Amino acid sequence: MSSSPSLNTWSDALSGFSIGWFPLGLVIVAVIPLVFIALYALTYGVYGERKISAFMQDRLGPMEVGFWGILQTLADILKLLQKEDIVPTAADKFLFVIGPGVLFVGSFLAFAVLPFGPAFIGADLNVGLFYAVGIVAIEVVGILAAGWGSNNKWALYGAVRSVAQIVSYEIPASIALLCAAMLAGTLSMQQITVMQTGPGGFMHWFLFNNPIAWLPFLIYFISSLAETNRAPFDIPEAESELVAGYFTEYSGMKFAVIFLAEYGSMFMVSAVLSVAFLGGWASPLPNIGGLHLNDMTNGPAWGAFWIIMKGFFFIFVQMWLRWTLPRLRVDQLMYLCWKVLTPFALVSFVLTAIWEIYR
Repeated sequence: MSSSPSLNTWSDALSGFSIGWFPLGLVIVAVIPLVFIALYALTYGVYGERKISAFMQDRLGPMEVGFWGILQTLADILKLLQKEDIVPTAADKFLFVIGPGVLFVGSFLAFAVLPFGPAFIGADLNVGLFYAVGIVAIEVVGILAAGWGSNNKWALYGAVRSVAQIVSYEIPASIALLCAAMLAGTLSMQQITVMQTGPGGFMHWFLFNNPIAWLPFLIYFISSLAETNRAPFDIPEAESELVAGYFTEYSGMKFAVIFLAEYGSMFMVSAVLSVAFLGGWASPLPNIGGLHLNDMTNGPAWGAFWIIMKGFFFIFVQMWLRWTLPRLRVDQLMYLCWKVLTPFALVSFVLTAIWEIYR
């Protein structure tokens, strides 16, 4: 009769990965608050979307639950938790169930390499930027599983559209990020951030100290909108055509998980953009004479503050564009990717390489 592994056995096994029980406990203690902060922020991203869209359309948005409707999102979560979990009779139940989970995992695993401060990063991989781009692409599997598993033609149309869109726009997005990697000389997201720090504040950021960086910056931002299915690239959802696209048949907590994954992806691509071109956790404030603003606002806590604020700013821009630009047609979507963004991304790649050789 076999016995369960002892504490020493597990400790010895973990030591092979250079992780002891004490450091592992510290990692857990450090990660749990970050998870709650991320979930809290992303939950209220839904509230922000409602309020921003309301103000842009000259209306109030949610107002009844809490002050200015600030508790409306929590009320909606409680409602979704209590709703019946409905699985269509003709659906592929396995794919239907795992679809939202794969979406959620693909969205949040990328947070492991996201630096929130000089010493606050889950895993400082030397290929962190490559990992972030690759792991987010797992969402394609979740979307296709959700669309196919629903056994609904509108859901399948939305899933196919989304897969074609994400796979296509990964190319200009990846080339744009390679430009940032060339400027920094590394794929480590922590080191890319460190290369943009200095007493000059924002003047050390790639976007402001390199005449070419604005082109890959714009290319990645536009591509990130398509990768997260945000307007004007929201044809996978297209309410007027496909009801709601790949998540048409979802309700209850599965629907909430899909929404949470979407807002997680929005923050992730915004944070990657901030790290690649806007200094990540680095403070934008420069030292002015004897006033050391950069030194005072560049500590561990400040680092988390700056990268979160930069991420939230680009989320605001994404919400702003949703209520400003019309939805593209499929042919316009592919034309923009293959005949506009990809050629310009290649041009920016060559120009960046020339800049690095002859500067």
